[in-house]
Amino acid sequence: MTKSDLIEMVSNKLHLPKGKAELIVNCIFDSMEASLRSGERIEIRGFGSFEIRHYKSYEGRNPRTGDAVEVQPKRLPFFKVGKELKERVNESIKKPAKSPISAAQ
Repeated sequence: MTKSDLIEMVSNKLHLPKGKAELIVNCIFDSMEASLRSGERIEIRGFGSFEIRHYKSYEGRNPRTGDAVEVQPKRLPFFKVGKELKERVNESIKKPAKSPISAAQ
């Protein structure tokens, strides 16, 4: 799913013009980004959580030349899936598919 697909779904589900749906989606993403930039953790119950992980600087290698390269310290967003979402995604795996023969009986 792309951002455009998400905007389309919001537009259809809420019966809104695409422009308003795009504003809603952008507002949500901008708010999430602002929270992560300020170091806050985002928790959406039943879905998952986002947090910033801090990484120290280290000496890496340039894959082309093999030369040593200093990698600067960085902060990266990390997503941890929630238990409910994990269960919903895996529901289809747990339920055995009905064969056409047993379904007809």
